Amino acid sequence: MEYTDLRILYEDTDITVCIKPVGISSEDSPTEKGIIGLLSERAGKPLHLLHRLDRNVGGVMVFANNKKGAATLSKDIAEGKLKKEYLAVLDGIPEEKSATLKDFLFKDSRKNRSYVVNRIRKGVKDASLEYEVKRETENKALVHIILHTGRTHQIRVQFSSRKLCLTGDIKYGSKDRTNCQIALYSHKITFTHPTTKEEMVFSSEPDSSIYPWQLFKGE
Repeated sequence: MEYTDLRILYEDTDITVCIKPVGISSEDSPTEKGIIGLLSERAGKPLHLLHRLDRNVGGVMVFANNKKGAATLSKDIAEGKLKKEYLAVLDGIPEEKSATLKDFLFKDSRKNRSYVVNRIRKGVKDASLEYEVKRETENKALVHIILHTGRTHQIRVQFSSRKLCLTGDIKYGSKDRTNCQIALYSHKITFTHPTTKEEMVFSSEPDSSIYPWQLFKGE
């Protein structure tokens, strides 16, 4: 992928907001450029990565264009002031149409996998999110999610631990092997501009022509 293919939603001297395509990492690796590398190439200078999306998850991301903006936004993220909202398709329908999920998560860095555990110990962090079922089919649900914390694979593992795997998420137990990626999308972010202090809101919808999003076309 070339940087010219990126969909930019907004940019000024302090921030860049874009849509991360599915299949591209957030960070660079020795063998390929991630979204941060492509944006930096486009800008002609290094940009600053503030948050991450898994390779197979697309959607809205914000980046800082300078160190001052990065410091301000990183502090806001650490304090929970950047609001992240997602859309997901679940293999199954939750009994509760809306709820808050709270768990303790342990990340196994060697396996790049997170697990729900029953007590706090070294390496365990609390995780919290809230969801609302927006629409249902016979055996799947489209849910809107607001993250309270930002743990590795948090949405994926919290739902899979309740036998509600994200469609296409084979790593965390989905049995749906239809030609699809993980059905998770960074739908909306809300934050305060690091310089103007204006509230910034950006949103995007997943491609409704692709399974399983096509099941909820028009939602």
